[in-house]
Formats: sequence, structure tokens, C-alpha cells
Amino acid sequence: MFHPQRRARRGAALTLVFAGVLATGAAAGSWSSQGQEGRKASEARTAPRTAARPADRAVADPGAGAGGPVDHAEVEAAAAQAVEDGRSATEAAAEVVDRSGDRWSAVYSAREYEGLERALDGAYVGVGLSARRGSGGRTEVDSVRPGSPAARAGLLPGDRLRTVDGAVADDRPVTDVVALLRGDTTALSAPGTPVRIEVERAGRSWARTLYRERLVTESVTAEHFVRGEVAAVRIKVGSFTRGTGERVRAAAAAARPGEGILLDLRGNSGGLVREAVTAASAFLDGGLVATYDVHGSQRSLEARPGVVTALPLVVLVDDGTMSAAELLAGALQDRGRAVVVGSRTFGKGSVQMPSRLADGSVAELTVGHYRTPAGRAVDGQGIAPDLLVHGDAEERARTVLSGLGGGS
Repeated sequence: MFHPQRRARRGAALTLVFAGVLATGAAAGSWSSQGQEGRKASEARTAPRTAARPADRAVADPGAGAGGPVDHAEVEAAAAQAVEDGRSATEAAAEVVDRSGDRWSAVYSAREYEGLERALDGAYVGVGLSARRGSGGRTEVDSVRPGSPAARAGLLPGDRLRTVDGAVADDRPVTDVVALLRGDTTALSAPGTPVRIEVERAGRSWARTLYRERLVTESVTAEHFVRGEVAAVRIKVGSFTRGTGERVRAAAAAARPGEGILLDLRGNSGGLVREAVTAASAFLDGGLVATYDVHGSQRSLEARPGVVTALPLVVLVDDGTMSAAELLAGALQDRGRAVVVGSRTFGKGSVQMPSRLADGSVAELTVGHYRTPAGRAVDGQGIAPDLLVHGDAEERARTVLSGLGGGS
């Protein structure tokens, strides 16, 4: 699900980044083994995951990859022994993970992990805007959630984010800008905490202090547009929370006759793999989406019959496109279904599976890696676009879409 990039593994805040929505989990309450929360926790402990938790890193380093494999049994044994000795199971498990050098494995308290699970339902604390990479390395507002702190402050799509709490936003990965906006500790990311931003519009700069709120994200938005000879629907996928795949299918099915589809995965830091597979099935008429291995055992992810398998399709990506979003882009590219436009994606393609430890904490440990339908490794490599664009990627994508037959 969500990347824990090398981090302090005990006492650190649970930092979840959905780059498209400035999302974080609500780390509140205790682990529940009953009712709806218990069912979600059980489901989460058995599902393979790809991550989207990069906010606690300084600078993304996709080439670093993982260290040596982490043995679930060793971690669980260390945690159990710690409980017998009256020590912290979480600390003991984290020590084993730290020694492995795997930056994607992590240990979470039961409280933190429940926050992660809630985030997968789309609950988060933030200011209600999504960010994108603009021309010349600029960081810009991509969209503003109605009624959010960002909307009340008068922010508009296209505004340039110059600084966030004094940190320069330009030439910084979108996911890092998001991390700054939502705060990188529990105290900072709580509802009501302030974040100071400097914004530029039409050559004029000003500063605003926004106060974070608990919000519910819309992981998929769709808008129809006609620009010149191009008629299309732009489907923006901010993250792969529960239900996202079906929302993508519904948005694709609503495409009008003669329209093309612009699938925008920029700044999408991933989420649930099964949701990405469902999203892929909107555009593929069944067949392979990805393969992955779990402790050397090979498995496959298959799409079900699609809903718009013939309409022209262009996929937008950038260096903030991660994990499950990379699998989707890679599948559509390898299957010859879409032209991918933008910049090389992040390169997170390892599989994590969680184990519940003796004290109720959870260890998410790397067990394998994903590959695209053509057998390409994603981890440490990313997805190279068919058309590399350094400027206005969306404008180029619309041009490509017109060439593919997406016209009025």
C-alpha cells in the first residue's frame, strides 16, 4: 500500500502521502479486531502491497532499492522474545528491519497502522489541494478541493507554490512538497495546525497561513474538455484508495462519442494494488496487468473485461508517479493500449506483506518485486515515458491524443 521509505521506526509519526490529495491517515484510536475495522485489518494483513508512504524521506532515491531480504519469522520471533523479556516488541522488530537495510520495510504501532487503514478509506488531514510539476521545475497547484482551507484562502489551479513553511518548493519532488504541506510529525499534521505558504499568480506573490483540517478525499475526478480539435475526458487519479478502481471504470464509461481519454497519474503515490488492477480493466479487455513474486513464488494480476478498450488513450506521468500507479502505467504501455507522456516515474516496485506482532504492532516487510507484462522491473527503474517532456506535459499529451484520433 504505502511506502515507508527508510525512517525512524519507533515513535515516528505515520506519514502517508497521497500526492494528489495531500492525504495522511488519522492516527487515532486503538487496533480493533472486531467489526468493520477488524475486517479491514484482517484483509490488509493478507494482501500484497506496493507502497505510497514517501513523505518522511528527504529526497527520493529510487536507485537505492532495497537491502537484503527481511525474514518474517525472524522479525516475529524477535518481537515475541521482547514481550517475554518485558521489552518493546515494536523496538525489537524495528532493530531486525534496520539491520536488513531494506528502506521499504517498516514497523508500525497498532495505533499507527490503524491510521494507515483509515487513510485507505480516503480519510486524511490536509489543506485540500493537489500539486503538480510545472514548466521549468515550478511546483504548481493542480486542483483545489471546494470548501477546503486552500479554497477559502483563494488558491486556484495554476498558482505557483513558491515556499511551504519557508522551504523552497520549486525543483523539489511533488511528494516532498506534499509532505511539507501536511506536516511530517503527528503534532504538525493534526487538525488545526498551521502551514505557511507563499504563492505566486500573474507575477504577484503573497503569503497565506492555512490551517489543516480532517477531510475525505475524492481519489478520482473527471472533466470533459474541448480544446481546438481535441475533445477528451481527463481522468485524474490522485491515489488508489478503496473504491478507486471502480470510480475509474465509471469515469471511463462516461466518455462521450468521439472523445479520447487523458489518464492523469502525475503525483499519484500509489495505494492498493488491486484497485490499480481494477482501474486497468477499464481500458484492457482482460489479460495480464503485472506479475510479482512472493518468496520466489510467481503470481500474476489479471484485468477483467474492459469498458473502453478502443478509445484513444494517453497516460500522464511524472517523478511523483509511484508504485501501484507505475504498475498501471506500465501495463497500459506494455499492452500497447496507451501512449505514456511526461517524465520517468519514481521506481517503487517491491511487494510488502504485513505481519501482526505479539504486542499488536505490525511489520510490513518486503517479500518480492513486481514486473510489467513485458517483464520489466519497476523497482529502482521506474517507467520511461514514450514521449519525454520537460515542459508542459499536459499540452503535449493533448497533442498526442489528437494524433491518436481523439478529436471532435
